[in-house]
Amino acid sequence: MLLFRSEEDIDRWCSATGEPRGEAVPLRQVWQLAQAWYGNRMHPDFRGRSALEAGAVFASVGLTSEFWRVS
Repeated sequence: MLLFRSEEDIDRWCSATGEPRGEAVPLRQVWQLAQAWYGNRMHPDFRGRSALEAGAVFASVGLTSEFWRVS
């Protein structure tokens, strides 16, 4: 995950590096994802997520585009 100041900065970075453009997400939404994704990692009963569970976490913070679909 990379942080940029603007959409134009993303485009410039992609042009300079040859990397494909991914999904641009506001920082607030990134924070919501981090809380949902990592919030229970230290719990003794924690286990990894299935693809279905991961998709549910993404959807719970509004990440529903094709980019966030998990097979």
